[in-house]
Amino acid sequence: MNILVAYYSETGNTLKVAEAILSGIRQTQKKILPIDQVDDPGKYDLIFCGFPVHHHSVPAKVTHFLKSIPQGKKLAFFATHGSLRGGEKAISAFYAALSLTGGQTILGTFGCRGQVKFELLDVWMEKPQERAWAMEAQSAHGHPDLSDLEDARAFADLMLHSVEHIYGAGKKS
Repeated sequence: MNILVAYYSETGNTLKVAEAILSGIRQTQKKILPIDQVDDPGKYDLIFCGFPVHHHSVPAKVTHFLKSIPQGKKLAFFATHGSLRGGEKAISAFYAALSLTGGQTILGTFGCRGQVKFELLDVWMEKPQERAWAMEAQSAHGHPDLSDLEDARAFADLMLHSVEHIYGAGKKS
C-alpha cells in the first residue's frame, strides 16, 4: 500500500501533526509532502490530508489539492485549530473539507489544538464578534503537545486498521 501524508502548514503546527501521523504508519511505502509538492495524488492508495482551520473552513490551497484527488481514493483528514477539541469551528472545517471531495472514501478525521499566532490573537481581541474565540484560542499555547502527537499516531494506526480490515490489506482503489 502506497501512503501519502500531505499537509499545509503556516506556523508549523500542522507539520508537527503530519510528522506524528507519518511515524504512526507502520508501512514502508509512505511519504510526507507539503500539498503544493504533490505531483500525482492518484498514485497513492491512502492519503492523509492536513490543514490549519481558517475561519471555520479549509485554506484555499487545500481546496485546490482536495479537488485534484481522483475518485476512488481513501482519505483521512487532520487539522489543527485554536478551538477546543470538538469545537464548532473545527467541525465546520471538516464538513467543508468533506464537501470538496467527490467519489472518495473518507475514513475519518482528527483534530487537535495548535498554537495561534500572537499577532492574530491581538487583532481578534479587538473585534467584539471574535473576542470570545480569541480568548479560547489563547489557551492553545504550547499545542500540539506530546499528548496531541501521540493521539495523531494512534489516529494513523486506526486509519490503517480500517483500510486493512474493512477494505482489505493492500487492495488497490
